[in-house]
Amino acid sequence: MKQTRPYNTLEEGPIEKLEDLDLSLTYNYSNYLNWFFSDRVELLKGKIFKMSPAPSRLHQQVSGKIFVELSLYLRNKPCKVYAAPFDVRFPVNSKADKDIYTVLQPDICVICDLSKLDDKGCIGAPDIVVEILSPGNNKKELLNKYKIYEEFGVREYWVISSSEKTFLKYTLNDEGKYRPSRLFTLSEEITSDVLPGFRLNLDGVFED
Repeated sequence: MKQTRPYNTLEEGPIEKLEDLDLSLTYNYSNYLNWFFSDRVELLKGKIFKMSPAPSRLHQQVSGKIFVELSLYLRNKPCKVYAAPFDVRFPVNSKADKDIYTVLQPDICVICDLSKLDDKGCIGAPDIVVEILSPGNNKKELLNKYKIYEEFGVREYWVISSSEKTFLKYTLNDEGKYRPSRLFTLSEEITSDVLPGFRLNLDGVFED
């Protein structure tokens, strides 16, 4: 039987060090809300995954440029764009904090169903998720998060390598499976099935 750490009561107090947690246990969003340590973590089906240290300058530069382009496109449109740190919760049967076991912080996400937004972030799948690869996190981004985003119905998943200057887009098909694009790079332009008319010039994104 899977062991789940109980919700931290006020008597137990907040968790201020990652070392105080047993990484072999399964945690939920209620637990997550009581963690006040400086380590950046995400929950993938109840398991704690440490995020990379503070993103590099190049990572932040690429993220910033994509965020600006999306913000400009979405001006006066119903969709919203958010950048990390921004919690995205993926509920299965219940939206109660204690029943949510997957909480991710995509680098950028676009949400068009505004009913999914609340004061804590987003509950349910965004329409677009953007992840910018950092040293050491490639396996997590390309395997673990890929499975989560596909399972919960994220319509487009953009994977960007700031070091290799490449862009890969996964689009959800009618069967609920991701279809990968070819690999895009410099001198090319990206479009989106989710955002008609949106264009992203990769020369501008990767210009340093």
